[in-house]
Amino acid sequence: MKTLIEGKVWVLGRDVDTDQIISGKYLTIIDPEELKKHVFEIALPEFARGARRGDVVVADENFGSGSSREHAPQALRAIGVGAIVADSFARIFYRNSINLGIPTIEARGVRAMFEAGDPIRIDMTQGTVTNARSGARLNFPPLPPHLLSLLEAGGLVEKVRSELQARRASAGGPP
Repeated sequence: MKTLIEGKVWVLGRDVDTDQIISGKYLTIIDPEELKKHVFEIALPEFARGARRGDVVVADENFGSGSSREHAPQALRAIGVGAIVADSFARIFYRNSINLGIPTIEARGVRAMFEAGDPIRIDMTQGTVTNARSGARLNFPPLPPHLLSLLEAGGLVEKVRSELQARRASAGGPP
């Protein structure tokens, strides 16, 4: 995980639920390349075609509400979202995103700072979000060390995998 995240902003409003992120009709898709074609299909139709690896989603309150389906953050990871920053998140979506290695930052007032296409800079160590066009800056509470370590590893599965390999290696077993 990079501690400095820079990208172009895609703006969404409040109460963006998981069905708006990836419609329920696509829940049978397991191929990430196919899944990413349908991200924000209704809410932001140009996203799947125009988003670039590292772009950042900025939203208002209650992002990721609704179903606890993991397909929503999986689709965002597949398309290469660099981070999601919102005024607030549905808790299950927040944790699913962190577990998949997506920096997910709660920063009250962030949505009001950005327009679509603005350049964003997120400093994970300083706990700041900056609009590189306007210079507006907002502090956010830094993520706790255990969540930062999950992000650093690339998500929960990768973290557990590396810990198991380290244990096997220290015990003298095969990696």
